[in-house]
Amino acid sequence: MKKKVMAIAAGVCTLGMLLSGCGGSGSTASAGNVITAFNSEPQNALIPGDTNETGGGKVGQLLFANLVRYDSKGETQMEVADSIEPNKDATQYTIKLKDGWKFTDGTPVTAESFTKSWSYTANAKNAQKCSSFFSSIKGYDKLQDADSLKGDEQLEGLKVQDDKTFTVDLNSPNSVFPVMVGYLAFAPLPESFYKDPKAFGEKPVGNGMYKLDKWDHNSQIVLVKNADYKGGEKPKNDGVTFKIYTDTDAAYADVQAGNLDVMDTVPASATKTFESDSKVEPYNKAGSVIQTFTIPAGLKHWETSTEEGQLRRQALSMAINRENIVAKVLNGVGTPATDFIAPVIPGYSDDLKGSDNLKYNESKAKELWAKADAISKYDGKLTFSFNADGGAKPVYDAIVNSVKNTLGIDVATNPMPTFQEFRDAVSQRKIEGAFRTGWQPDYPSPENYLYQLYDSDAADGHGSNDGDYKNTEVDELLSKAASSPSTDEQNKLYQQAEEILLEQLPAIPLYYSNAYGVAAKGVKNFEMDWQNQPIYENLSK
Repeated sequence: MKKKVMAIAAGVCTLGMLLSGCGGSGSTASAGNVITAFNSEPQNALIPGDTNETGGGKVGQLLFANLVRYDSKGETQMEVADSIEPNKDATQYTIKLKDGWKFTDGTPVTAESFTKSWSYTANAKNAQKCSSFFSSIKGYDKLQDADSLKGDEQLEGLKVQDDKTFTVDLNSPNSVFPVMVGYLAFAPLPESFYKDPKAFGEKPVGNGMYKLDKWDHNSQIVLVKNADYKGGEKPKNDGVTFKIYTDTDAAYADVQAGNLDVMDTVPASATKTFESDSKVEPYNKAGSVIQTFTIPAGLKHWETSTEEGQLRRQALSMAINRENIVAKVLNGVGTPATDFIAPVIPGYSDDLKGSDNLKYNESKAKELWAKADAISKYDGKLTFSFNADGGAKPVYDAIVNSVKNTLGIDVATNPMPTFQEFRDAVSQRKIEGAFRTGWQPDYPSPENYLYQLYDSDAADGHGSNDGDYKNTEVDELLSKAASSPSTDEQNKLYQQAEEILLEQLPAIPLYYSNAYGVAAKGVKNFEMDWQNQPIYENLSK
């Protein structure tokens, strides 16, 4: 998934891969054993390599099966792959596929189904949002000059040995690679995709648990069970229909009335009461989503590479009372952030050097702001942009009030009508100020949070580094971590990179969202996974 880009939760919406919108239109009760689920309209067509937000990610993860899958706790299980074997230094992997896998158009899933798909996503000519996920594969750099490419050039590090075997040569050792390939961007694609990618994106052909029946834009996305699915998780229902909402309160009311089966968030108006609401089945446990906001790394007076910019970012962060926001706005459905990943992810720490920059400190915030002004006086207005259909308003109102009261500067919210409009403005770099960001991990590793959001390779539209932050020291630490065969050593290097991020604050961590949501009465097996998402295939009624 970045891409995935992603969700202010807790009375706001979950962000997912990269931010989901929240919303309400249409509330038709489902018939039989078909589950109706809350969703936002996907930002883009349903193409795996161009999906880095949860509106499309929720759907894509059910339509496509990857080499590996993640179970509910984030453990990696073989799916289409029979084996993924590294050489001695993890610079090459040999991947063998299981027999019998087919796409829903009846064509076989082969080694080339993966190598062509990965190359298409990596190729800059095709402008796929998840391109940076493939930057560790040999030949990636040669596919980054869009003007000199046709779009069908292949990654030189991918070599097909036979229909069921291919090898992957990497630029450097990468022990995380066998985990990464479970992310949606690494899904295989059938030959029909290349004939008409635009038409495919409207009605994709996958190899997953479900297949697409129809997509009524801004209304619903209807999935039916794929009888030919060969994987390890057999659906307990006959299909999932994602209902597109633009109002979380309307969706919650539909769950209460039995007109919607499940939603992966709760509106702000219900966060105090949903766990005791007799009309719903509640869920609320620690989760993996981090909520942040980003200020472009090159914004004048806020540059991450200058002393002035770093001082302002630290002052701004210290001016935000996270404890108050979690307690009073989110009603306890979250935890103040202390780093850039999440407590449920291996490598998390709450006492990194620089973590004090994420603590409310009124006097220190004023001191740092004055130091920044001594370097260059700032008389501008800082706006905080977010999608108005996602339930984020209470959080950003609280942020603006906290900053205004602490620093006395000119700050304001800038709500944008829909999630799609907001994400388009972010993707096109049209926002000059702070904007809502966050991350729902694509795979359970610090690498997924840090590389995809803060490495230079993921900047400039090649990934989910929406602030275009670049720091060679961070890049080197992330590269060393990915190359290390030791998990302990990896985590130490990731934490060193985080300490730089805590000083420069390319994004400002706010809080970790709990995995929380509600299901209608009568829905069975309602649980949420390590990505803060309902386990859709287990739901039944």
